[in-house]
Formats: sequence, structure tokens, C-alpha cells
Amino acid sequence: MPRSFTRLPRACSWLALAALMLVASLSHAAPPRDLDRYVQRVMQTFDTPGLAVLVVEKGKPPVVRTYGVRRMGEPAKIDEQTLFPIGSTTKAFTAALLAMLVDEGKLTWDTKVSDVLPGFKMYDPYASAEMTVRDLLVHRSGLGLGAGDLLFFPPTRLTRDEILHKLRYIKPATSFRSRYAYDNLLYVVAGQVIEALEGASWEEVIRRRIFAPLEMNATSPSSVLPEGANRAWPHARTSGEIRGTGPIAPLPKPLTLDNAAPAGAINTNMEELARWLEVQLGRGLDPRTGTRLYSEAQAQEMWTPQTLVPVSPMPKPLELAKPNFRTYALGWGVSDYRGHELVAHGGGVLGSVTNISILPDRDVAIAIVTNSEETPALAAIQYRLLDHYLGLDSPDWLAAWAEARDMRIARAREALAAHAAKLQAQQGERVGPSLALERYAGTYQDDWYGRVKIEHGANGLRISFEHTPALSGALEHVRYDTFRTRWGDRTLEDAYVTFSLGPDGSIDRVTLRAISPLADFSFDYHDLLLRPVREAAASGASH
Repeated sequence: MPRSFTRLPRACSWLALAALMLVASLSHAAPPRDLDRYVQRVMQTFDTPGLAVLVVEKGKPPVVRTYGVRRMGEPAKIDEQTLFPIGSTTKAFTAALLAMLVDEGKLTWDTKVSDVLPGFKMYDPYASAEMTVRDLLVHRSGLGLGAGDLLFFPPTRLTRDEILHKLRYIKPATSFRSRYAYDNLLYVVAGQVIEALEGASWEEVIRRRIFAPLEMNATSPSSVLPEGANRAWPHARTSGEIRGTGPIAPLPKPLTLDNAAPAGAINTNMEELARWLEVQLGRGLDPRTGTRLYSEAQAQEMWTPQTLVPVSPMPKPLELAKPNFRTYALGWGVSDYRGHELVAHGGGVLGSVTNISILPDRDVAIAIVTNSEETPALAAIQYRLLDHYLGLDSPDWLAAWAEARDMRIARAREALAAHAAKLQAQQGERVGPSLALERYAGTYQDDWYGRVKIEHGANGLRISFEHTPALSGALEHVRYDTFRTRWGDRTLEDAYVTFSLGPDGSIDRVTLRAISPLADFSFDYHDLLLRPVREAAASGASH
């Protein structure tokens, strides 16, 4: 067969291939051209007051885009220096500090916690003896979802040492290392491990070992910022029947979480967060200064899956984004997005949410923060950017996330309506309470939290939590021996309070659970088991 078909000379073919590769590279070297317009649509859809987007590509200058205002009703705009609370994305910083100590031979990931903290104890003696530093970070301790979060959220007067002591009284939900359940308390313990080995507070260590080398001078390890700071004020929907519905409005004050700081208290801005993400893409190396914070081996270790996370069904609008696998590593989640490895973590405090995503095989990191609780807004932007940097066709993620959000709220409203209808149907029945109101008054004790006081006065019953000033308010009768709270701070989730009586008619125990089906797991009222103090004292359960 004659070789007369058209063919580029070898040199031209390589030039053409290089040109094609360059075009492909350039097409994803910057954020999408319509990003500003897209983000504005997202903000309008979810009524988001302010938002910032950060994209870091290895070897390229970071890209920061900022939108909206720091606080509704005020003119100050979000900018590159505006401080946002980044919530649980703090956990990766705590893991990195431990990685540095591993590099220095001060411990290993499998060092027993009790070898560093001799007073450390879990409820289960086996877990107490076998818990390692690695176990502190990977959410497989046996604790239930968010167990013990009431020790610091809403803000409490407890110290980290007191929280560490109370950990031993929290009953596990499963056996040690048997399954995944996200927790915050063991990151507080991880912070105490760092303090014990470094002879300084977690705050001092993180300033000296991470913030200073990276010149993150405005970044704070504390949720308490100076008066007048350039900060994003928290906003939320708290006036509707369900928290998360109704108009967005500024919260009365920012959340303070300093006694759980290693789990989620960092405040930072996009300019400085970029430096942290450059270190992530540099596998521990700061490309600006050549300073190495931790070794490549430890960088790999922190992104190595440790705990399997169940893959839940996705709402129909989001099915395309369903991962094939989900895992938790050391301060990071590792999963796949449309077949590509994704290292990511979210963070949330009252009035603000954060999302950080890393595509290791593209050397791209993305951070999105907002001064509201509109997680779907961040997800709509995150998925749009992931598709862009992966070169994938992108569906209308904004419409998909708006629909999924509406479906979730609709289901919650249906559940509350069904409950209300049941109460209405029982109005003609004798539904209690069983006792005169003054007989519900008293001091009650939970083994791990401490005391809760119920008082009777001219206006009925009031409840107050010993360590948590915000958890104080009226109790209203619902039916039988169940009441509901009306916290004075209406930004918090109310709870049902149910009294169980003994055979002699005296109160045997009190349990609580959040009223809203959408309540954040950190409102872990359901883990409390309150008993009258006389019984607690008799059984030696007063702590």
C-alpha cells in the first residue's frame, strides 16, 4: 500500500502535541471566566451576605475572589484580609503539629496516649490502655457522633484539663476501632498531647511552628479577636420554625470555642490561608521560603486513609457527585469525586462555614468560606470548581444544591407537622403532667456533663446548665411528663426534656433530645442521662 497519506513531519507533530497540551493546561490554569457571575447567582439563591474563594495551584500565584459584606446592614466589604472562623479545618493544623513531633522523634503515630498523658482515661479500660495518637485523629474511638460536644458547645466555663477528665465518663456507642463516628473531643486531647511534649500551650506552639514560619501574622488560634478586627460577622436563619429557615440575620455575637481550640478555633484570611494550602501542595514544603514544616513521608501519612466512612445515598439532584469510597485520614477526609482522588474537609461554627478541597493529581487546592450557615452555597461553588480543574462537563450544581436543600427542609417540616398533628389529636385526652410543677424542680446530675438545675417560680419551670450560661430558659409542658425548652438565646436549638418516674412517683431520670430534625449533632442533648442529685451522690457519680 503506497504511503501517500497525509502525515505531519515528526518535529511538527511534537509541536502540535505541545500546543495542544499548552491549550489544555491554559484552559484550567485560572478559575472559570464566569466565576464571578456564578458566585453572584449562588449568593442570590442562598441569600449569602459575604463569601470568599481561594484557588491555589502549585507553582502559580494564588487567586482570591471576595464578594459581599462582612455584616449585613453595614458597608464594609469582604476582602483578602477579612478573618473567617474555619471551624474543623483546624484539625489539619493539629495533625500537622503532631507530624512535626513524629519527624523529630518525640513520638510516633502509634505512641500510646497514656504514655504522654498519664491521667488519660476513656470509659472503656481497653480503649484507655490501647488508644494511640493516631486513634485520636481518625474518629474510630467508640464514641458516638459528636459525643461530649456539650462540654464546649455552646460555650462553657470548662478548661481543657476538665474536659479531658470528663471524657472517662462518656459511655461508648460502639466498641473501640469498630466504626466511624465523627468527634471533636479527641482533638482536644491531641492538643493536650502537643502541650505535654512541647511544654507550651497549643496556641503558643501553633503560632511558633506554623503561623510564624508561614508569615500568617493575622491568623489567630483563638475565636476571640480584637475589637474592631476585620472579621466576617456570623449570620444565620434562626427565626423560622426550624433553624435554617426564615430570613438570614446577623447573630448577636461570634461563637467562642477556645477550650476546644485544637478541634476548631482558628480564624484566618484568604491571603494567609493560601500559604497553608501551598504547604499542602508542597507536601510539607513552603515554596515561598523553602522552609519545610514536615517531611514528605508525614505528608503522605496524613493523607493515607485510616477509617472507612459509610457512603450514604445522595439526593437525586446530587447523584453524579456520589463518591465510590469515603475515608478519614489524619485531619483530612479522603474520597473520590467523579473518579478522582479528593482530599477535603469542611468546617462549621454557628454563623459560618468553610470548605477546603485538594486535588492531589492536579496540584490544585480550593478554599471557600462564607459568613453564613449556607453549606449548599459552598458546595455549589466547590463542585463547579472541581469540574473546571478536572476538565469535566459541569451540570447546573447551583440548581441541584438548591433543590436538595429544599427537599431536606421539606422533610423536616413534614416530620414536625406530623408531630404537631399528633399532639393536636390528643388535646382532649388527659395528658399530664403527672406531678405538680414544683415537684419537677431540683438539681440533676449527668455523669459526664455535670449538673443541670430546674427551678420553679411564679412563671413556671426554668432549666439551667451548670457549665453553659447560654443553656438557660423556660420549660413549657408538652404532654405527659415531657416539656420543651425555650432557651433565652433563641439562636440555639431547643430540646424536649422528658422526666421518667419511679414506682413511688418520684423522678427517676431525665432525658433530652433536640426538637428539630435538622439540629447539628453538636447539640448532643440525647447523650445526657440526668438523675436527681440524691441518687448521684449515693452512687458516687458526682464529678
